Amino acid sequence: MSRFPTRTPLTLAVALASLSVVSTAVAQPQSLEARLAALEARIAAAEQRATAAERRADQAEAALDALDDADLEQRLADVEAHADGDLGLSLNAYARSGLLLDDHGKSAPGGPYLTPAGSTGGAVGRLGNEPDTYVETTLNYKQRFDNGARSHYRIMLADGVTTSNDWTADESDLNVRQVYAQFSDLPSFTGAFEDAKIWAGKRFDRDNFDIHWLDSDIIFLAGTGAGVYDIRLSDAWTTNVSLYGRSFSDYPVTGSDSPGLTGSTDNLIFTLNNHIGDWQWMVNGLSANDNDERDTGSEATAADSGFHTMLAYHGDSFFGVGEGSFKAAALYGRGLGAEVKSLGSDGNLLDDAETTRLAVYGTTYLAPRWRLAPAVLAQHSADRYARGDSYDWATFNARLANELTENFEMQYEASYQWMDLDPQGYQGHNAVDGAYTKLTVAPTFKPQVGGFWQRPEIRLFASWSDWDSELNDFAGDDALGDDTFNGGEWTFGTQMELWF
Repeated sequence: MSRFPTRTPLTLAVALASLSVVSTAVAQPQSLEARLAALEARIAAAEQRATAAERRADQAEAALDALDDADLEQRLADVEAHADGDLGLSLNAYARSGLLLDDHGKSAPGGPYLTPAGSTGGAVGRLGNEPDTYVETTLNYKQRFDNGARSHYRIMLADGVTTSNDWTADESDLNVRQVYAQFSDLPSFTGAFEDAKIWAGKRFDRDNFDIHWLDSDIIFLAGTGAGVYDIRLSDAWTTNVSLYGRSFSDYPVTGSDSPGLTGSTDNLIFTLNNHIGDWQWMVNGLSANDNDERDTGSEATAADSGFHTMLAYHGDSFFGVGEGSFKAAALYGRGLGAEVKSLGSDGNLLDDAETTRLAVYGTTYLAPRWRLAPAVLAQHSADRYARGDSYDWATFNARLANELTENFEMQYEASYQWMDLDPQGYQGHNAVDGAYTKLTVAPTFKPQVGGFWQRPEIRLFASWSDWDSELNDFAGDDALGDDTFNGGEWTFGTQMELWF
């Protein structure tokens, strides 16, 4: 069936022309021959217009017939993608900003890493424990080309300060944390690479994941380099191959005759990140030439290479006993890989350094209006920065929330961290053994409640923290070593947090 309505018959055009001629004749009497000639001319013009209309209709039908179903579906998909924000320019953000005060109305030390275990990544609960302002703003531009290929450009700006002032230029850490390009759906990629995505630039690895309640990544891989995601080795097995570069800060060189002489080196991280069903198996090799020339302050040698691996499970239930989700990971690293969380970020590790870490967390609803998110993070590290040192700690955390109305909920958090640290005098730190405890109550307002990942929110909070007095002796310049910050402290404050 034609896509156009039935065309006007030539006879109708001729009739209209005839009526026009007759009306003209009535208005201006002419000779019979003149009227007949005028009528013939108008009929001829009408026929020409009808023929032209037929030709244009045929051309339009031919153009529509040339668009097959695939073309129409592609154009429809493009329109829908623009409507859904999957193409074009988009904005994502994460931000938090809060005020943390002690029971005397003065600014109080805080942060998820304020305990001595924080020096090796031992985070504690973050609710009611953050005195900073931190913001990430991400701009994305996505395109789809005529051949179906896609491109994604991303740039992320980030800044973090602890001051409460409105103007913080002198303290700002404004930084471009990501800038990269990624291509996907490339028609020339076939076989195992049919669904692959290639990228280059400075970025966070796509498959990083964290325990939000602790503000601690389980695995964080970032730097400047290139890679390929989603190489399909079987129906259930995909792998990512990437090379990241990171730079260590300048450092004193062993045996240098010039006290101020420093060296520098780049650390390369080669990674294979495999996803097999719900399992994730990551293998990393690290190399930083000349890092072994670093002056460690002892006979120990700094690492110039390393190995790292992680086995993780991403569950779609709450440990198999209820609705929700959970993630569990075991990580091991040696040499430069002994910084098992922030891969390749620590050049002070010794060549014999070893670290093992366990991370588990989950989320579920205990009842229609009660949510629970427990977490465990534990680590053992030995020969890390000095021969014979050891850093052992474990954090147990739980966040509970009660949704009272559509816009208000009560949040509660409990954290307990045990630590046994023996730094062997590294950086003047002392051996300590003890525990830290924190309890927080936080009335929270939201535009809409409903799940742990629902933001934005504005909180008021009160936190009580206590710790063994021995932990104050670890270092004189950390939060617990501050004479004005002692066990049995109350802190109060307010905070907003959002992401989109």
